[in-house]
Amino acid sequence: MKYLALLSGGKDSCFNLLHCAKNGHELVAAASLGPGAGKEELDSYLYQTVGQDAIELVARALDVPLFRRVITGNAVEQGSEYGSRDSKGATAVEGDETEDLLALLSEAHHPDVLGVSVGAILSNYQRVRVEHVCRRLGLTPLCYLWNRDQGELFNEMISAGMEAILIKVAGIGLTTEHLGKTLAEMQPTLVKLNQQYGAHICGEGGEYESLTLDCPLFKHRIILTEVETVIHSDNSFATVAFLRVKNAHLEVKVPVQNFELEIPEVLDDDFKTLRDAVDQSLQQTRAEIPEPIILEDLKIKAADSRQNPAVALSIEEEVTECFQLLEKRMNDHGLDMSKCTNITVLLSDIDLFARVNAVYATFFGSSPPSRACVAVDLPHPIRVRLDCTAFVERSSTDRQALHVQGLSYWAPANIGPYSQAITTGERIFISGQIGLIPAQLVLPSPRSLATETALANQHVSRVIDVLRSTSGLGWSGHTQLAIYWLAEINNLLQVKSVTAASSEGPRVPNLYLVVKALPKDALVEKQVLVHTGRCAVLDEDEPDEIVMQSRPPKYDKHHTNFSDGSVLGWEVSSCYGDGEDFAAAAIICVKGGGLFEPSDAGARPPDVLRRQSFALRCHSPREAPSAPFKSHEEKPFSSTVLRTVSRCIV
Repeated sequence: MKYLALLSGGKDSCFNLLHCAKNGHELVAAASLGPGAGKEELDSYLYQTVGQDAIELVARALDVPLFRRVITGNAVEQGSEYGSRDSKGATAVEGDETEDLLALLSEAHHPDVLGVSVGAILSNYQRVRVEHVCRRLGLTPLCYLWNRDQGELFNEMISAGMEAILIKVAGIGLTTEHLGKTLAEMQPTLVKLNQQYGAHICGEGGEYESLTLDCPLFKHRIILTEVETVIHSDNSFATVAFLRVKNAHLEVKVPVQNFELEIPEVLDDDFKTLRDAVDQSLQQTRAEIPEPIILEDLKIKAADSRQNPAVALSIEEEVTECFQLLEKRMNDHGLDMSKCTNITVLLSDIDLFARVNAVYATFFGSSPPSRACVAVDLPHPIRVRLDCTAFVERSSTDRQALHVQGLSYWAPANIGPYSQAITTGERIFISGQIGLIPAQLVLPSPRSLATETALANQHVSRVIDVLRSTSGLGWSGHTQLAIYWLAEINNLLQVKSVTAASSEGPRVPNLYLVVKALPKDALVEKQVLVHTGRCAVLDEDEPDEIVMQSRPPKYDKHHTNFSDGSVLGWEVSSCYGDGEDFAAAAIICVKGGGLFEPSDAGARPPDVLRRQSFALRCHSPREAPSAPFKSHEEKPFSSTVLRTVSRCIV
């Protein structure tokens, strides 16, 4: 796609351009925000403003037009989210510096421009705001450095021929002597500071800023002929100083036709092992697959998505009616749609996916709920059903979202209006992940169950890793429930045997469901519920004080046999603190006809044991159930029940 580069002039924004080029995108323009006349630097939360006196040279070196705008706003909204979660709330935050970016990109936006290059590596604050602006303008963020290992990135920048110098220092161990030094010259010092003090090698903690003088995409090289050192503050802890560029020019260079660039492998080593295990299982057990057990149209009471199924509706009208019903139910309990935490969408046909998404998105603002969307056989004429879990925060920090919308090597951007994960207290709802290759958002070719399974698991793992590293709470995290949605019955045994055997830590209830189809015609989708492991317990030394303590979940598996041959089985993963701090997830399975009598007793052979019903139960992290597995109707928003529908294979 044709794209515009957000330029600070630093190493990160320029190095991301190399990855954009390697991924087939075409640079057509650049844009930059900076301080007004007479100001050399602003204390901005969002933008690098030092080095703006050389930004024109960077754009000219790239041989693209540059759009510039003065930063007029401040960091008004400093939280982890930007804009309202409520679809009816304000999209913009008046007076915030983020709105300056919207104005800049609106001015620079050409109909042919579809993407925006962003050099963010670690900053969620920056990523959230840039992605928010891109979403409002219909642009795709290109963020190939996002969440990469900083040591690896630094090496790759040097190896790729990036010539960048330190133009500002503001971290421990860095002084004016380091200003003007190249990345290669600074590498030993930065690695040492990282080992000693935990300083960020790429400067993600604000330790330093850089200016790119040359890179493989530059048509000219920047030559600094006169600079001046400006000291903001000089103390024993950390000097704050920068270089003022007083004179510079461009020098013609030999164009680089092809450049070497290290691209991260699609799979980490651990998940290559998982891929190989699935491949091996496919070869060994393909002939051992039994006849499928298909759930007939079950007589399970569930709220219809249609108020009047006899009235013909477009799919857009049906989704709207669905959400109106959900909104009314939420309102009955004093809640609004922003309290939705996780939604399961059941479609009659996966080809409806895009049309449903278009309407679905209108009901949520920033940080939408996590989600899984699959196609199943719904009773005619119903084409969509929703299942929702809601959470009521005691404070704004109780609910946090990971909503990554940019293309990167990390994990897939959203292919729908959902967040990758929603954290509610100590519970984490992770959206269903299919085996997309993140940088292109495509499935592996040729089609491969092994690679898709490995990628889906890797995506879940990487989402958890980001949440763990950015929480600041030091939790380890434990999966309490894993759901594998499968598109083909022939793949069930392979995925089940390998994934169950590869699980680490405490045992986890795993649910394997074969459905009609998955988004993008994927073969497998993985969805999980995670607990941080942090439980509220009474302090041993101060009995009146509550402290958070790390505890792994307890796993239980039981079954009961009935005289008619029916079997009731369940698996439970529970995290216990003291008092009412209880969080559990369970899978319940009933086999046999005695517990749920069919309307036509003769329609089901008595000698065939059929799985008839299951439920997935998630209790509120702050409310212990008075009795196990209370019904959805009795506690509609402290739990969720995922019901089977016809032709779902378990």
